[in-house]
Amino acid sequence: MFVGLPNPNILIPVEKMRITDLDNRESFEVLYNPQSYTRQKTVSYRPIPSLGADAPVVQFHSGGAEQLTFELFFDSVSAGSEVGGNFADRAKFALNSMAPTIVGGIDVRDYTRKITNLMYVDSDLHRPPILKVEWSSLQFKGFLSSCRERFIRFDEKGQPVRAYLDCAFVEFRENKELYVANPLNSPDTTKYHTVRQGDSLWALAAQEYGDAGQWRVIAEANGLSDPRVLRNGEMLIIPALL
Repeated sequence: MFVGLPNPNILIPVEKMRITDLDNRESFEVLYNPQSYTRQKTVSYRPIPSLGADAPVVQFHSGGAEQLTFELFFDSVSAGSEVGGNFADRAKFALNSMAPTIVGGIDVRDYTRKITNLMYVDSDLHRPPILKVEWSSLQFKGFLSSCRERFIRFDEKGQPVRAYLDCAFVEFRENKELYVANPLNSPDTTKYHTVRQGDSLWALAAQEYGDAGQWRVIAEANGLSDPRVLRNGEMLIIPALL
């Protein structure tokens, strides 16, 4: 038998994950913290075919929104001391865990709905609410893009008392950060162009640089000795103007 001082960590409250509806300024704690979470971000590149080449030229297109995914656990029949929520919720769960389920328990959907309702469109905003997910160093701002419910335990009346929610959030950014001018239309970005009938270096320079006199830059970058001779399907480099 072990005799000694108790672990002091058991006296420190567990920090709970909190989800805040930033539009309506409402927040709540999850009942149980997730065991893990995943953050994922992708970047899109556009392949540009090159005649006679083994592989296309790849050009950056845009960055994708970051995604946050995790699984939440809900249990209304045997909730322990670590359960989240406000004081009234914790007291209700503690009493419910000591009572026989036949006399009437807590429907776990009363708590899973707090999550799933975050996907519904607000009639005033014409979109779902912007959310903030906080858990220690995790700080994520976005929308709840999908939520899959799995009910795995039921009481004698068929009422669900235990569930898992698979949640996926997508990043939100302010318009000034997200909707910027397309960098692919900028003359300081290297691009590629597949020659079509009727193309000329003068027209390409006017289109890309706003100055037909810059055709020499394109000719030099592609080693063209005769700028008047362009072959259909040929890939031209449109270099950046530094």
